[in-house]
Amino acid sequence: MKEFKYIIADPEGIHARPAGMLVKAAKEFSCDIKIAKGGKAMSCKAIFGVMGLGAKKGDEVTLTFDGADEEEAFGTISQFMQENL
Repeated sequence: MKEFKYIIADPEGIHARPAGMLVKAAKEFSCDIKIAKGGKAMSCKAIFGVMGLGAKKGDEVTLTFDGADEEEAFGTISQFMQENL
């Protein structure tokens, strides 16, 4: 299992457009990818889960990757977060 912590830098937080892009990127992998904030964890493959966290600018989120292609998913998703959020 791999883990990535990230502080949201986007002034609008995780809003609809980047949330949709995150879900699309996560669905490319077979491993389980979760995003957590404040003790609540959701699947990165479900837009309502990602949006339901209500992550705002300055919030720390933790992404976990568990499965066969977790290394590749970790690299791709962590880069996505840094470039888009």
